[in-house]
Amino acid sequence: MKIVLFGATGMVGQAVLREALLDPEVSTVLTIGRRTSDKADPKLKQLTLVDLTQYAPIEDQLAGYDACLYCLGVSSSGMSEADYTRVTYDYTVAAAQALLRHNPRLTFVFVSGASSDSSEQGRVMWARVKGKAENAILGMPFAGAYVFRPAMIQPKHGVVSRTASYRILYTLISPLVPLIKLLFPRFVTTSERVARAMLRVAKHGTDKRLLENHELDALGA
Repeated sequence: MKIVLFGATGMVGQAVLREALLDPEVSTVLTIGRRTSDKADPKLKQLTLVDLTQYAPIEDQLAGYDACLYCLGVSSSGMSEADYTRVTYDYTVAAAQALLRHNPRLTFVFVSGASSDSSEQGRVMWARVKGKAENAILGMPFAGAYVFRPAMIQPKHGVVSRTASYRILYTLISPLVPLIKLLFPRFVTTSERVARAMLRVAKHGTDKRLLENHELDALGA
């Protein structure tokens, strides 16, 4: 299996890259982003793109892939709706359209977030924009299109968030994770489980196209 990975330097993307490189069924991992991962592996190819809405510079390198695992995302904190929409919606749609042109049998797995707003009408800005991106992906003619909505993700195997406030938060609550998991088991997962679930869905699909935290957590167990 040949995989395209977006967001390889983010928390979920780091976990996906680790699991994909360990997976004997994955022969190639192509990462696309504005920066490269520090990983080195015979399976790994990395492309940089200054503008993630414009794929002409790398268009000739996008064919022959089986799945896209899309983990690129940012915190909405301090961002205007226009800027957040550009990263969350415009980047996602541009990537999906570019890959679809060259890989009509592609499976696309999009990491969204818990409480995203599929109606696109709610008062919470980030939830509306996430919901708009979800709807766009689910409406495209991929061989398979899936949305993951993780909630609280516990980082594993040295995975760290690129967002400083999240790193501080994870450090502070780490001792409490077992208790949180006990009290709210449907809302806690790990970076490893999210990554394994994405790979499983990329290979085999699943009956549901939109998976909430407890569903993807079970798939990645």
